[in-house]
Amino acid sequence: MKLEDTRAAAAMLLQHWRQSTRLGELPAHCRPETRAEGYAIQSEVAKLSGQNVVGWKIAATSVAGQQHIQVDGPIAGCLLAARAREGGARIALAGNNMKVAEAEFAFRMGGDLPKRGTSYGVDEVLAAVASLHPAIEVPDSRYEDYTRVGAPQLIADMACACWFMIGPATRADWRALDLAQHGVAAYRNGALVAQGSGANVLGDPKMALAWIANELSTYGDGLRAGEVVITGTCVTPLPVSAGDSVKMDFGAFGALEAGFA
Repeated sequence: MKLEDTRAAAAMLLQHWRQSTRLGELPAHCRPETRAEGYAIQSEVAKLSGQNVVGWKIAATSVAGQQHIQVDGPIAGCLLAARAREGGARIALAGNNMKVAEAEFAFRMGGDLPKRGTSYGVDEVLAAVASLHPAIEVPDSRYEDYTRVGAPQLIADMACACWFMIGPATRADWRALDLAQHGVAAYRNGALVAQGSGANVLGDPKMALAWIANELSTYGDGLRAGEVVITGTCVTPLPVSAGDSVKMDFGAFGALEAGFA
């Protein structure tokens, strides 16, 4: 893809994001056909936004999620600074088409995992982690039907990134625990509505973190110290409406609440 086409696609996606409007798909001349082209557009969207990239998200970390959006594996998207919200905050749903909340494990990096020619192993990736946090994501897409456009276009659209919330670092010894078996409970307006575990995130959130370290090593500049990674929803996404509140309870790792306006 030519640079001018990459920039044209990025400008189009950013305009729709800012205006809370949607498009069917990107025009043929600037439509990505590969992951590499999708990530190139995503990078340009971040640059055009004028915002700092403060972290990354992983989408489609379960088989059900992959089938829902018709992709053959997980995809990564960058998190922009202006989209972060504090725990307990009210998140605006105006213009949001997906209207769901997700409970996610988040890792804050303490060291760099730069781009390189060999793969990172799980132990090497975990050694670069500073802390584990509970997180909530409220995703959205700039496409009218995000289930039909395919992985390259979804990657270009930040892998459906929108709002996100990172809780305080857990004081529990998370490295010694089995995150795959760690339970997460989701409440809406005080009622328990979903339960899940880390196993819903590529089998284990630690594996998901290693996946994105290698994805960004292949298609980007790697992970940097200080960045946060939200690894995918542990529970079935909760439908939310204005006036609702949710609580994501990670047990010993803490809980996080959000309201919607």
